[in-house]
Amino acid sequence: MFRPFAVFLLLMPILLISCRSEELIRPGDSLEVAYEKAYSLYEEERWRDAIQSFETVLSLGRGTSIGQDAQFYMAESYYNNNQFLLAADEYERYSGAHPNSPRREIADYKNALSYYQLSPRYNIDQTNSRRSIELFQLYLARYPNSSRVDEVSDMVDEMLDKLARKQYESAEFYMRNNQFRAATIYYELVIDRYPGSAWAERALVSQIDAFIQYADNSIPDRRQERYEEALASYQTYLQLFPRGENRSRAEELYDIARERLQAYDGEPVTERR
Repeated sequence: MFRPFAVFLLLMPILLISCRSEELIRPGDSLEVAYEKAYSLYEEERWRDAIQSFETVLSLGRGTSIGQDAQFYMAESYYNNNQFLLAADEYERYSGAHPNSPRREIADYKNALSYYQLSPRYNIDQTNSRRSIELFQLYLARYPNSSRVDEVSDMVDEMLDKLARKQYESAEFYMRNNQFRAATIYYELVIDRYPGSAWAERALVSQIDAFIQYADNSIPDRRQERYEEALASYQTYLQLFPRGENRSRAEELYDIARERLQAYDGEPVTERR
């Protein structure tokens, strides 16, 4: 018995393969036709097929305007497919090969954005965060009038805050393990490298505490200088964060350091301001 529907089902895979074959680049296609097929795949959001097709177009048309377009959209396809490291490589190649292209700005932006997308949690290696910051800062220097300046600046601040937190948490680790000298050094790194971050104020307050505990656990001959370092950290705090949200805690620690120093050497210590 003839069953047309069953025949149609049998023919469907053949039809699909045939249609798909028509969409992909074939030997004999002109450069223009090959690019049109690649771009159609891009518009259909078939990123993997688009990447392969743009690679073919680029190999055939390197040095042409079509090859230039293919290289840009290959980078875009990698980005849209969440292959950010490969996307970054292609954006960088595009900018290097076509420095005067109207798409140079967006390629530079997306290059930095790719590393931003790769930036992990603060407690993991921050190589990609640092690369993102570097590229975004180059972008801001190269395109100071870009409409993306505020957006890029916010992302830079976000990355810097993540780096600051990683450094701060390292200092906290040393504090928990009673390695007070190491803690003071790592707090200082937060203050020096990331003064605009929210972690800088916390680091200064914690550094006062670390110097006090460092002094408390030092041999008698070294206590005075370390209490004095605690007082010096407090003066730095006043200069940098006169209205800091942790000022009351900083003042408590200042009083502790001042009283212990005075008890140690018998000399009055200047009152805080």
